[in-house]
Amino acid sequence: MSQWIPLCNVDDCPPGECCEFTVSGRVVALFHVDENFFALDGVCPHQGGPLGKGSLSGCIVTCPWHQWRFDVTNGENQITPHIVQPRLPLRIEEDTVLVDLEK
Repeated sequence: MSQWIPLCNVDDCPPGECCEFTVSGRVVALFHVDENFFALDGVCPHQGGPLGKGSLSGCIVTCPWHQWRFDVTNGENQITPHIVQPRLPLRIEEDTVLVDLEK
Protein backbone atom coordinates (compact mmCIF):
# COMPACT_ATOMS: atom_id res chain seq x y z
CA MET A 1 0.00 0.00 0.00
CA SER A 2 1.33 3.43 -0.92
CA GLN A 3 2.16 5.92 1.79
CA TRP A 4 2.71 9.35 0.27
CA ILE A 5 4.86 11.55 2.49
CA PRO A 6 5.55 15.26 1.89
CA LEU A 7 9.19 15.70 0.88
CA CYS A 8 9.46 19.42 0.11
CA ASN A 9 7.96 22.35 -1.73
CA VAL A 10 8.60 22.36 -5.50
CA ASP A 11 10.55 25.63 -5.10
CA ASP A 12 12.98 23.93 -2.69
CA CYS A 13 14.70 22.17 -5.62
CA PRO A 14 15.20 24.60 -8.52
CA PRO A 15 15.39 23.45 -12.16
CA GLY A 16 18.70 21.79 -13.00
CA GLU A 17 19.52 21.12 -9.34
CA CYS A 18 19.71 18.16 -7.02
CA CYS A 19 18.78 18.27 -3.36
CA GLU A 20 18.98 15.99 -0.36
CA PHE A 21 16.19 15.39 2.14
CA THR A 22 15.74 13.00 5.03
CA VAL A 23 12.21 11.75 5.55
CA SER A 24 11.13 8.98 7.90
CA GLY A 25 14.80 8.19 8.52
CA ARG A 26 15.57 7.68 4.83
CA VAL A 27 17.88 9.83 2.71
CA VAL A 28 16.19 10.88 -0.54
CA ALA A 29 17.97 12.53 -3.47
CA LEU A 30 15.62 14.75 -5.48
CA PHE A 31 16.42 15.95 -9.01
CA HIS A 32 14.67 18.64 -11.07
CA VAL A 33 15.26 17.93 -14.76
CA ASP A 34 13.41 19.60 -17.63
CA GLU A 35 10.33 20.50 -15.54
CA ASN A 36 10.19 16.95 -14.10
CA PHE A 37 11.17 15.65 -10.69
CA PHE A 38 12.91 12.33 -10.04
CA ALA A 39 13.92 10.73 -6.76
CA LEU A 40 16.53 8.11 -5.99
CA ASP A 41 17.68 6.52 -2.79
CA GLY A 42 20.11 9.20 -1.63
CA VAL A 43 22.95 6.88 -0.55
CA CYS A 44 25.40 5.92 -3.30
CA PRO A 45 25.91 2.14 -3.44
CA HIS A 46 29.68 2.53 -3.84
CA GLN A 47 30.67 3.86 -0.43
CA GLY A 48 27.61 5.69 0.85
CA GLY A 49 28.19 9.09 -0.73
CA PRO A 50 25.36 11.67 -0.74
CA LEU A 51 23.85 11.62 -4.25
CA GLY A 52 21.59 14.59 -3.43
CA LYS A 53 24.71 16.68 -2.86
CA GLY A 54 26.27 15.66 -6.15
CA SER A 55 26.40 17.57 -9.40
CA LEU A 56 23.65 17.28 -12.00
CA SER A 57 24.33 17.57 -15.72
CA GLY A 58 21.17 17.00 -17.73
CA CYS A 59 19.78 13.80 -16.27
CA ILE A 60 23.12 12.48 -14.96
CA VAL A 61 24.08 12.92 -11.30
CA THR A 62 27.68 12.48 -10.22
CA CYS A 63 28.33 11.40 -6.65
CA PRO A 64 30.60 13.95 -4.94
CA TRP A 65 32.71 11.32 -3.17
CA HIS A 66 34.01 9.04 -5.95
CA GLN A 67 32.30 10.31 -9.11
CA TRP A 68 29.96 7.39 -9.68
CA ARG A 69 27.39 8.57 -12.23
CA PHE A 70 23.70 7.63 -12.43
CA ASP A 71 20.86 8.48 -14.79
CA VAL A 72 18.26 10.00 -12.47
CA THR A 73 15.38 8.97 -14.76
CA ASN A 74 16.01 5.24 -14.34
CA GLY A 75 18.75 4.86 -11.71
CA GLU A 76 21.24 3.16 -14.06
CA ASN A 77 24.95 3.50 -13.34
CA GLN A 78 26.67 5.00 -16.39
CA ILE A 79 29.63 2.58 -16.38
CA THR A 80 27.92 -0.61 -15.21
CA PRO A 81 24.23 -0.54 -16.24
CA HIS A 82 23.32 -3.61 -14.18
CA ILE A 83 23.97 -1.47 -11.08
CA VAL A 84 20.69 0.38 -10.61
CA GLN A 85 20.09 2.88 -7.83
CA PRO A 86 16.56 2.44 -6.39
CA ARG A 87 14.04 4.97 -7.67
CA LEU A 88 11.29 6.32 -5.49
CA PRO A 89 7.82 7.16 -6.83
CA LEU A 90 6.92 10.85 -6.70
CA ARG A 91 3.87 12.94 -7.28
CA ILE A 92 3.14 16.64 -7.06
CA GLU A 93 0.08 17.95 -5.24
CA GLU A 94 -0.34 21.70 -5.56
CA ASP A 95 3.19 22.92 -4.70
CA THR A 96 4.27 19.92 -2.63
CA VAL A 97 6.51 17.06 -3.75
CA LEU A 98 5.35 13.78 -2.20
CA VAL A 99 7.37 10.58 -2.12
CA ASP A 100 6.25 6.99 -1.63
CA LEU A 101 8.77 5.18 0.58
CA GLU A 102 6.82 1.91 0.55
CA LYS A 103 7.91 0.95 -2.97
